[in-house]
Amino acid sequence: MPLVAGVDSSTQSCKVVVRDAESGELVRSGRAAHPAGTEVDPQHWWDALRAALDDAGGLADVAAISVAGQQHGMVVLDADGRVIRPALLWNDTRSAAAASALIEEFGAEALASRTGSVPVASFTATKLRWLRDAEPSAAERVAAVALPHDWLTWRLRGFGPTGESPLGPVLEELVTDRSDASGTSYWNPATGDYDRELLVAALGHDAVLPRVLGPLESAGTTAAAPSDGVPAGIVVGPGAGDNAGAARGLGAGPGDAIISIGTSGTVFAVTPSPTADGTGAVAGFADASGVFLPLIATLNAARILDSIAALLGVDHAELGDLALTAPAGAHGLVLQPYFEGERTPNLPDATATLFGMTIASTTRPGLARAAIEGMLCGLADGLDALRAVGVRPERALLIGGAALNPAVQRIAAEVFDVPIAVPTPGEYVADGAALQAAAVLAGAWPTWPLALETELAPATVPLIRSQYAARRPA
Repeated sequence: MPLVAGVDSSTQSCKVVVRDAESGELVRSGRAAHPAGTEVDPQHWWDALRAALDDAGGLADVAAISVAGQQHGMVVLDADGRVIRPALLWNDTRSAAAASALIEEFGAEALASRTGSVPVASFTATKLRWLRDAEPSAAERVAAVALPHDWLTWRLRGFGPTGESPLGPVLEELVTDRSDASGTSYWNPATGDYDRELLVAALGHDAVLPRVLGPLESAGTTAAAPSDGVPAGIVVGPGAGDNAGAARGLGAGPGDAIISIGTSGTVFAVTPSPTADGTGAVAGFADASGVFLPLIATLNAARILDSIAALLGVDHAELGDLALTAPAGAHGLVLQPYFEGERTPNLPDATATLFGMTIASTTRPGLARAAIEGMLCGLADGLDALRAVGVRPERALLIGGAALNPAVQRIAAEVFDVPIAVPTPGEYVADGAALQAAAVLAGAWPTWPLALETELAPATVPLIRSQYAARRPA
């Protein structure tokens, strides 16, 4: 059977998996780092993709490839296909005031109806409004707007600035998929159309936007320059946003909620119908298969554990061991973990706060326990927000590096009120992209098996969430 490649171009790195198209068996993989920061020159992503492909043994025997990428990142191109300024990433909160301005102009309910979501600083439209106001000369030069995976797909297909690509700067050849388009705040998941009025309100003028491909529609074939190390003629899939890629890689279906604990935290589910939450808590995204992906996101997840582990001078395993020596509820110690502001709830300028400090609670085990509980309570609030828009989770799939910590698993069973399954570690976003590449080749979605590391029955301790809720911002 043919081989397919899936790419996860995330905030921190680029990962590539090469799998058998029929069975899903992993053949080889590679990765390369991305630079740190909340704004990045997209050229770094292209360099990392080529390095990761090389690390994975190249594409000489690969029939199809698809790229999943971090959502929302603002890639602005001039008429010559050149990047105008470094891309603002999803976790750059400088556009918080721009989000508020757009909501004031159009109304939260209207925006939720028109785009599925109420904009926050993460979303592309708010970053375009920031560009219009903060860097007007740059905004005036914008001829096209793309997202990270759109731009990488364009480059793989041989397009780009003159002299740097074999096919040149054909902006009309930019393509995207419905999952990534739904995170822009100027595309309607229910109708499948761009909302040009919202784009113009954000940027100040119209611009070329990527054509939105269907889930199994080919974007074309690779035509990269020989120096890029990418053979010509490989089928390119439409790609996906990272969360939609993960949902595909996990084989998530009705009744599954996915709780991802990475740098950020996300809680999302696959649903047959679109959602529109005027409160802004739930983003009504589309998924990569043709249905929908209501989602909440937090800016603070595993970084909470990073911070407290560093403070206590321990690693993540030792942090977990400490936490399990404290009782549930940590004697009343509550960490509200908004270390880098927060997206859900929408508090971009917030900071973290420690409540309930007493002689009994203010201990190393207590702080370790409060860190894990605070992280999980924020995600449990997200699960409740999904319920409020009609999602009925029967199982939570817990993924991300922190999900493998035994203390996180045990405390998750005390916080969440549904059974928990922890899949065997894997590159779920890249796997979802590879699955899509296989589906484009075959014309139908294959079924690849999902291995589980462990399953946990709910052992809910209501005290944990009740004392966290008592500290929730008004």
